Amino acid sequence: MQIQLSQPLTLLNQLTPEAFLAEYWQKKPLLIRQAIPGFTGLLDPNDLAGLACEEEVQSRLVQFAKGQWRVTQGPMSEKTFKHLPDHDWTLLVQGVNHFLPEAADLLAQFNFIPHARLDDLMVSYAPDGGGVGPHLDSYDVFLLQGSGKRHWKISQQTDFTLIEDAPLRILKHFETEQEWVLEAGDMLYLPPQIAHWGVAVGEDCMTYSIGFRAPKTQELAHEFMHFLQDHTQLEGIYQDPDLAAQAHPAEISRNMVSKVNHALQAIAWDDTLVARFLGQYLTEPKPHIVFAPPRKLSLKSLHQRLSQTTLHLALASQMLFWQDTFFLNGDAMTAPAILTPILTTLADQRYVDCGTLTPEQLSVLATTLYEAYLAGYVLMREDME
Repeated sequence: MQIQLSQPLTLLNQLTPEAFLAEYWQKKPLLIRQAIPGFTGLLDPNDLAGLACEEEVQSRLVQFAKGQWRVTQGPMSEKTFKHLPDHDWTLLVQGVNHFLPEAADLLAQFNFIPHARLDDLMVSYAPDGGGVGPHLDSYDVFLLQGSGKRHWKISQQTDFTLIEDAPLRILKHFETEQEWVLEAGDMLYLPPQIAHWGVAVGEDCMTYSIGFRAPKTQELAHEFMHFLQDHTQLEGIYQDPDLAAQAHPAEISRNMVSKVNHALQAIAWDDTLVARFLGQYLTEPKPHIVFAPPRKLSLKSLHQRLSQTTLHLALASQMLFWQDTFFLNGDAMTAPAILTPILTTLADQRYVDCGTLTPEQLSVLATTLYEAYLAGYVLMREDME
């Protein structure tokens, strides 16, 4: 399934994905009224609070009282919520798409942005006055309003001074340049480094933040150096048959520096190696993510059952590809030609209907993904019910 890049979308204010990417992506904000008409959210406040109490879920409670900010890291307890005031606090839950199938369907509407850029869906709840203060994000985000209303202010200011000793990166000075009140179904797109400040207005408010990661160049370099350790093999040992006596035995000689510098020039990489790094790095699950393997099946049983079902990526799984190499949760596999279009479909749309496959395709698919199935990375439809 390929994305129709020239089709106008209500989600993008009747812009085509091509026009949105050319005019707005990483360039300027865009307000979209009724981006998803009739949208009021995917879960209610009690459901969100329940998620925040789970050990494997990342959550934060942000409170503002007496001029001070306070942050409580999850997992939360029911007792925490019983003692909260009726204003000026926010609950934020990360990675809701890892736990809620409907969240994965919501993210699918943003498939015009490559999966390699997707981070997660964060959902926030706030009573009147709740928010996390004026701040900057280092990633692209679509702020989709669920229930209630949120007053957004934005600024392209260059003063990024932060409040000292605050538990959050909150801007000390904020100069409002544009502001709107978003209601259910409205959405605001913000590129990185646009200062923004959202506050719940008058009633309980839930906002859905679809975030797209933008790793810092230093982070990419650091991780790539680690990757190279496992993918670089230099031959030989240090040699200096021309060693000369030196007046200071503790001095590192120019000759030694030159020799080692020359030896290190043998470290090289190309697009294929960088693509392999990106595939593994971008699909590597975050440390807190845990997969629940389905009931164990033999390879023969998996093969037999695949023909009558749909194969899905687990909600927390991430799958990308480069040419004929596919990456699933940090693991790389080279696909035989017979599987390339099938795995491409699985990566693109997160499921594949196995009932349309030939017996040979089913056999190769079962063998190729058997270990991934046992690990809980891929699931049959009945495993998800």
